[in-house]
Amino acid sequence: MRDGYRLLDADRHVIEPLDLWKSHLDPELRAHAPYLAYTGEGESLADRVAYPGPEGLLSLPPQPMVDGQPLHHRMSARTWRAVASAARRRSGRLARLGPLDLPRTQIEDMDREGIDVAFLYPTLALMLLGMAHLEPALAGAFARAYNSWLRGFCDHDPRRLRGVALMSPHDPAQMVPELARAVALGFRAVVLRPNPVAGRTLGDPAYEAFWAECERRSIAVALHEGAHASLPAAGADRFRSRFALHACSHPMEQMMALLALIEGGVLERHPRLRVAFLEAGCGWLPYWLWRLDEIEYRGLADEVAPHVRREPSAYFRRQCFIEIEPDEPLLAQAIPWLGEDNAIFGTDFPHIDHDAGLVERALALRGRLPGDALRKILWDNAARFYGIEE
Repeated sequence: MRDGYRLLDADRHVIEPLDLWKSHLDPELRAHAPYLAYTGEGESLADRVAYPGPEGLLSLPPQPMVDGQPLHHRMSARTWRAVASAARRRSGRLARLGPLDLPRTQIEDMDREGIDVAFLYPTLALMLLGMAHLEPALAGAFARAYNSWLRGFCDHDPRRLRGVALMSPHDPAQMVPELARAVALGFRAVVLRPNPVAGRTLGDPAYEAFWAECERRSIAVALHEGAHASLPAAGADRFRSRFALHACSHPMEQMMALLALIEGGVLERHPRLRVAFLEAGCGWLPYWLWRLDEIEYRGLADEVAPHVRREPSAYFRRQCFIEIEPDEPLLAQAIPWLGEDNAIFGTDFPHIDHDAGLVERALALRGRLPGDALRKILWDNAARFYGIEE
């Protein structure tokens, strides 16, 4: 608790040790485990050793690879330098915490920030499932291995460290069995990428059994994008820089994921399904819902009947959640319009978007938001989404 508020970090990340896949993959698949290698367009020998950064010469780390392909699509040496430099600028506090692949590091940082409970999301595993060329069986095996490792990670303090199981949509037939396994491991939430896989959006009938099982078991479903996927991603058909790819992929993929769930009838057929849209802010949402209601549904409702029976905004307010950024402009106007019961807060720790002052800035919203909105954002709404009992 901090300043009288309980804090639930709804979007926190682990940094997986690369060897987890060799340890947890089935023996016959371990040759496909990720590994590190130097790569990148325009990379020189000097790039592999050091490059000039804001604090002098910095080592340029190798990139993770799978079967000769980099996890990060369109990650040139220049982009890799920029990412490493940005991480270095924000790494002073993180360097003092200790190894980021240890659960005690998470707990120690949570204690410093006053965070009571955190839901943990993948980093490398999310990028693994962003690789378009993966065989469906291998993609599923990557997810299973990660989920098994995450269970052990959270066992360090299962009351405060809550894992979010990773689902692979590469093989729809295996999603329900892996969901059942995740539930048996004690997970109450799952995460998927919003990108299409093999031409299938999240509204594709191939996923119907999965959505039905999530609803039946009351499992929270979080959608979380990651830039540099080789899956289809917004902006990737026209931009190459991380500046542009990251700017497009996070909000725009979430916009289309929400549209897919509405237009495909998923939210109509499964009214008790809970879905959250993470790490894209909420500023896009009022406009997007307004457009879907007033421009599209008003004139074209007959086209999507009977699987869209109400205005799109009604589905969102009934069963969806959105992660806010404390610094977003017009947040004080967006929250009342969207509804105080639909917004949640996450730190994104320890990614380069994370800032040590993020919790303070979230608490500072007390003077900007009406009534009990901040209490709901910092705990109540996420507790309801994740199914945490008081």
